[in-house]
Amino acid sequence: MSKVYTSACVIIPPKEKWHSIQKIRQEYDNQIHRWMPHITLLYPFRPKTQFNDLEKDFIEKCSKIHSFEVYLKKFKYFRHQHQNYTIWLDPEPNHSIIQLQTELLKIVPDCDDVNKYKNGFLPHLSVGQIKGKEKLVQIVSELQEFWEELPFSLNLIFFISRENNKFSKFEITKKILLKG
Repeated sequence: MSKVYTSACVIIPPKEKWHSIQKIRQEYDNQIHRWMPHITLLYPFRPKTQFNDLEKDFIEKCSKIHSFEVYLKKFKYFRHQHQNYTIWLDPEPNHSIIQLQTELLKIVPDCDDVNKYKNGFLPHLSVGQIKGKEKLVQIVSELQEFWEELPFSLNLIFFISRENNKFSKFEITKKILLKG
């Protein structure tokens, strides 16, 4: 089976919860125009042309997985090369999202790229990129100081896709409901 970088399976907070996330992303995230706020579950993913074929299996699997509350409370970061960092919100409960992703991976086992990182799959909602450790520490501290916990019900997962060009942005193509 093929997988492409123009599609993904993700968690998207409800749009009415986006304001505080997007405010941060407008300042720090160079991908704000490509991606909506999201937590990646499977990426790269199957091409959009295969979404209809996948939908039945995902609906069946998700109908057995209970919806649950997610809380965005704390900022963390990934370190990349040359003092480049990605700042992200840590979705809790982490283990529930990992369990959800593990179940979905059973449908498309080769879409496991996000599991191949050194520490495996780590759910996160990226909010920006920063260069320099001092700047990172200052910004994370400021963000955390003024951040108000953001809860939302995780009752849907989404298939998203975009055109294969550098200016395209991801759009929701399919919504799959969780149980409850």
